[in-house]
Amino acid sequence: MRHRIAVVGSGPAGLTFARVLHRHGYPVAVLERDPAPDARPPGGTLDLHAGLGQLALDKAGLLAEFQALSRPEGQAMRILDADGTVLREWRPRPDDRANPEIDRGQLRDLLLGPLDVQWGRGVTQVVPGTRDGVQVHFADGRQETFDLVVGADGGWSRIRPAVSSATPHYTGVTSVETSLDDVDARHPDLARLIGDGSVAVYGVNRSLVAQRNSSGHVKVYAKFRAPLDWHTHLDLADVEAVRSSLLALFDGWAAPVLELFRHGTAFVHRPFYVLPVSHTWTHVFGVTLLGDAAHLMPPLGAGANLAMLEGAELAEAIVAAPGPGDLDEAVRAFEERMWARAGRWAKITTAGLERLVSTDPAEALALFDQVQPS
Repeated sequence: MRHRIAVVGSGPAGLTFARVLHRHGYPVAVLERDPAPDARPPGGTLDLHAGLGQLALDKAGLLAEFQALSRPEGQAMRILDADGTVLREWRPRPDDRANPEIDRGQLRDLLLGPLDVQWGRGVTQVVPGTRDGVQVHFADGRQETFDLVVGADGGWSRIRPAVSSATPHYTGVTSVETSLDDVDARHPDLARLIGDGSVAVYGVNRSLVAQRNSSGHVKVYAKFRAPLDWHTHLDLADVEAVRSSLLALFDGWAAPVLELFRHGTAFVHRPFYVLPVSHTWTHVFGVTLLGDAAHLMPPLGAGANLAMLEGAELAEAIVAAPGPGDLDEAVRAFEERMWARAGRWAKITTAGLERLVSTDPAEALALFDQVQPS
């Protein structure tokens, strides 16, 4: 008898979980509130680490396809001073596959593959401990019951309240994102500034990062310390007003760097929220969490990697459970492993954010030298 399993959310965590189960012939209901895979922009690019995200893809049987899609050259990194001076530059070796980049949309499509996602099925809450299992309530008023519900629905998870009262809190650092298209043809000087991967500039309590995606698309991120309501005097939909605000905030920085703002096509506000470091919960029969739903942390390259590996490991634990009564013990053991690893990474990324957006720009440079010596 197979367990009735549902995963809520079709991000990297939920899709990796479902894809590994699918590889082993286990059915799983993937529940996603978006009406279609392309209902929202997929976001920027991800670097998948050899021992984390790439390991998860290997468990899903997708590593070779990932290698064909990924961009090893995207690992290149250049750091500038605010006056435009190159402080560090690193280019990967031709055989370096430690952290190749892949667009989020490409990764989503790779993981989707043969999965039958139930689009447009927004979950409002889950109720564990009912006679028939875990009851899932949908936005349209319907209900279904499962033996295991996995919350992979992000930092503002609707599943988390079933196991934990923790809610995300603001870090004091916010980000404003913009994009450039067809950068090599339309903005060749900026293309050379960015290089094959990323360029980063660090100042007092602010930073700017521009990162290549595929097909000449570039994402630009302005990060700075500010109150959560810093933008109340702005209409964030007014592109020129936001542009002027950013140019004022980064006044005095090198002209080529500021050109990244001047050519941005739209601006999106993304404040950084986190869950408490080492977030855990008392185990609840029939419900667990993955990824940002379990351990939302600063976006410094670890979150998606951890989420994917957790999804793969939980799926393998379910497959390995010898009998119907062993499912709960498999989930319980998985949670213990997840909490230990995620807690370590939460501490690393929290400390990293403090150094990358700090009163002393030299802290960011020192952190880079520790992680990736020039």
